[in-house]
Amino acid sequence: MNKRDEEALLERVAMLLEDPSHAGHPLQDALQALYRQYRAQQEQLERLISISDRYQQLALEARQVTQKRYERVLRRQQKLSRISDGYQAMMRERNQALRQASTHDPLTQLANRRLIDERLREHDATRRGYTLVLLDIDHFKTINDRHGHDVGDRLLVAIAATMREELRDYDLCGRWGGEEFVLLLADTAVSEAWEIVERLRRRVAAVCIAAGRRRLSVTLSAGLSEHFAGEAPDETLQRADQALLQAKRDGRNRSLTAPPPS
Repeated sequence: MNKRDEEALLERVAMLLEDPSHAGHPLQDALQALYRQYRAQQEQLERLISISDRYQQLALEARQVTQKRYERVLRRQQKLSRISDGYQAMMRERNQALRQASTHDPLTQLANRRLIDERLREHDATRRGYTLVLLDIDHFKTINDRHGHDVGDRLLVAIAATMREELRDYDLCGRWGGEEFVLLLADTAVSEAWEIVERLRRRVAAVCIAAGRRRLSVTLSAGLSEHFAGEAPDETLQRADQALLQAKRDGRNRSLTAPPPS
């Protein structure tokens, strides 16, 4: 029985109970008691349904409040996470920048003496063979005196870029100081290093920069020394330096190989 039929039946029962013609009927009192009990149960059921509906509404509102709080907390955490990620990325970039600044020459972006020393110690610890090369720009002081240090700096940057392009990925090229550069050629005998240096010197000689209306180019002098077992890196470097000095005494624009240690 649906609710409409149920209400219709109750209205019919109420009409029968109110009809005077049925007064004194033996079933009237029982029907009256049953009607009242049903109505009381119906009212109680409606109150329970109302309480249940209210409880569900409160529960829904509580869930909505909790959901909103959760969403606020989640947004706050996501914001903090983004801030933390940004801060960590900034710190990584700062650390990389500090590492770059501490190990590379600010003008040419080549390795500086600190990084070169680190690599030499690593090679010495692993007993890995290498050849060291010291290179010097011929008559660089004259360029600075005649054309200014800005031109000299541009020339150094152009030469550094050419060196990076010419050398192998695992070679280390650094600025040793002023117009002097150093190459650390790993796993390279001096005969192979000689070919690399000569090719590099030809490439550098072809580099030209503008100085007013003039085009400037330079040459390099080089000293090479192959590292021998049991030799300290400083000793290998000293032999390369002696070979470079001799190349400059012999007229510059040339490469000389240092003899083995005695």
